Amino acid sequence: MRIGVFVCHCGTNIGGMVDSHQVAEEAKQFPHVVYATDYLYTCSEPGQQEIQEAIKGHALDGVVVAACSPRMHENTFRRTIERAGLNRYMFEMANIREHCSWIGENKEANTRKAIELVRMAVAKVANNVHLHSSLFDVNKRVLVIGGGVAGMQAALDCADGGLDVILVEKKSSIGGRMAQLDKTFPTVDCSICILGPKMVDVAQHDNIKLYTYAEIEEIAGYVGNYTARIRKKTPYVDWAKCTGCGLCMEKCPSKQSFDYHNEGITPTTAINIPFPQAIPKKAKIDPEYCRQFTKGKCGVCAKVCPVGAINYEMEDEIITEEVGAIIVATGYGLLNIEELGEYGAGRYPDVITGIQYERMLNASGPTQGHVQRPSDGEEPKRVVFISCAGSRDVSLGRPYCSNFCCMYIAKQAILTKDHIPNSDVYVFYIDIRSPGKGYEEFTRRAQEEYGVQYIRGRVSRVFPKGKRIVVRGVDTLLGGQMEIEADLVVLATAATAAPGAEELAEKLRISYDGYGFYMESHPKLRPVETNTSGVFLAGACQGPKDIPASVGQGSAAASKVLALFSKDQLASDPQIALVNERRCIGCFKCVDTCPFGAIEEKELRDGQKVAHVIETVCQGCGLCTSTCPPGAIQLQQCTDNQIIAEVEALCQAWRERSSG
Repeated sequence: MRIGVFVCHCGTNIGGMVDSHQVAEEAKQFPHVVYATDYLYTCSEPGQQEIQEAIKGHALDGVVVAACSPRMHENTFRRTIERAGLNRYMFEMANIREHCSWIGENKEANTRKAIELVRMAVAKVANNVHLHSSLFDVNKRVLVIGGGVAGMQAALDCADGGLDVILVEKKSSIGGRMAQLDKTFPTVDCSICILGPKMVDVAQHDNIKLYTYAEIEEIAGYVGNYTARIRKKTPYVDWAKCTGCGLCMEKCPSKQSFDYHNEGITPTTAINIPFPQAIPKKAKIDPEYCRQFTKGKCGVCAKVCPVGAINYEMEDEIITEEVGAIIVATGYGLLNIEELGEYGAGRYPDVITGIQYERMLNASGPTQGHVQRPSDGEEPKRVVFISCAGSRDVSLGRPYCSNFCCMYIAKQAILTKDHIPNSDVYVFYIDIRSPGKGYEEFTRRAQEEYGVQYIRGRVSRVFPKGKRIVVRGVDTLLGGQMEIEADLVVLATAATAAPGAEELAEKLRISYDGYGFYMESHPKLRPVETNTSGVFLAGACQGPKDIPASVGQGSAAASKVLALFSKDQLASDPQIALVNERRCIGCFKCVDTCPFGAIEEKELRDGQKVAHVIETVCQGCGLCTSTCPPGAIQLQQCTDNQIIAEVEALCQAWRERSSG
């Protein structure tokens, strides 16, 4: 075998703490190595050209590149050697940046370790075999999970691109969080005025099939050929008949149902339409509060419905859809304010959340746009906003910033002054984060034009005093404690992962971080892709972000799907697990272990049952390989023999160093 080794300096990223030239010189002494060199930037076009010329000039069979992380450039170099006529899998990459130069200050030790990593990579590529992808057909339909602004944007872009779209929304109407907002920053435009036309476009698009009040039950399959089982929850109203007239809501005697759209500020009826612009504008019964379900008698809505749409015997329906790609746009949740005991959240009625205040400001909200104290309905004259209520708080396990709180506090402070011109508005903040276009000007406008008083400091305690709420905190700029007697306190609660995010991630077989937000494949290079092929992310399910960023990510995810479907067939990755049927004992521990459902039982001609890997589903994670008791499963390009060859090469280096 003839192997070439190429060592990158990466400027000073590697060359500053690793002697790349020495690594290349040492590599020339390794078995099978016929050519070795170092280059300033191997990933550059001239660097790739040098690799191609060396392959042809020295008749190389395999290539090792010692550079940065394989996550960054492995595919780059595989394409490079493929263009030179080599099989793309006759390549190995030694990571001497993250594993050497970036973690050690001893250049000599770093260089020695880099040499050992290259030696191991050479031993492995010497045992590599030619692998070839297989082609399979693609189902050019896309499933979008979540009907917020990001999901709707993704669905519309895919549909406008000619794809059939299945849009699934958990609630009874699309719109998401944006449908709850009164105004948007920094333009102070009416939120529903912007969102409403987009909602109508989704409902009327010929290429979009909309399932609201529905959840994902199960996802099976692989990129290009997913099968989704969708649970269409029963609203106890036949939506094919319902006209959205609202007569049932007027006559419903059960008026203490929790109003989810208005965040529980006031109750609603057991049968309701969430908001006037809802799409679809159909009624839904909450069986937890409906007297027909709780007491077994009522039926008022069924009696008054002019089209006979009420059906108390309806049951959930399971729908199966075949798709080729999935866009996840499930949005975000909000911190349970009962975790914020120091702020009196959940104990004092006049301490509310930012989203509750947003509904109060909204003309279609529970107070018709009039700002009122929940305790007595009076108009507050002094309003205090507390930022980072649960965000950037290590004690609550949420050290991250919620991204948009500083901006919506500024917006709500301005709206408060518009609604109540003679009011006093205070904002307690840690620091103001306003990196978007026009954002800094907007926060300054709140302070300079509207007279909102910003106090830099944390709030230590909130407690009642008569009819008022005392906010005790510290002003770090003036260097002293202060107390403000407020009529209303608004908490900018932390953005959290959406309820049920982790369960959905398990169904989709995608990763999520310690806070429940879905993880992208690469934060810089692949921000909307996941490690599961064919599953993409859009909006705040990946992390807190504002409306423009969510819309942009929705379009980005759609563009990825359109690019994926630009071909009629896709190529599978051959670096998968394979079963040696002669060694398999049929214990099927691999079936239970596989996180992707890629292994199934197979019956041989003699009746023996063995494991079988579905190559288009397998992601090459290797869990089955480490689980198999007799070692009947081997991961291609990471077999036991290849691993042993790497270990032996490392031991050889140690023996040589010890004897020398």
